[in-house]
Amino acid sequence: QVQLVESGGGLVQPGGSLKLSCVASGFTVAYYAIGWFRQAPGKEREGVSCISSSDDPYYADSVEGRFTISRDNAQNTVYLQMNDLKPEDTAVYFCATPEGSMCAGDFGSWGQGTQVTVSS
Repeated sequence: QVQLVESGGGLVQPGGSLKLSCVASGFTVAYYAIGWFRQAPGKEREGVSCISSSDDPYYADSVEGRFTISRDNAQNTVYLQMNDLKPEDTAVYFCATPEGSMCAGDFGSWGQGTQVTVSS
């Protein structure tokens, strides 16, 4: 059974950093693309970043240069390092997989989300 569990969210001041973790079970992250998405109150869910099985990273324009996605195959975990956080980064962050190797298609398996709040 595919399962994804996010952690690492919290309250941080503008300019601060957080590192989100997405721990997978039921499959091996090394062979699959994993994406990070976020949803702010009253807004549509948006893609933030994705890493393919060949470790090609993709970023939304809004986070390019501030966020870094990485994978630790030994821990079966994907991370999202978030630096220089802004109030507009406030959202619930989810990880998901399309259960394929590319960052494309239908992301059918989702975690429960972790709240990130950027505020002074």
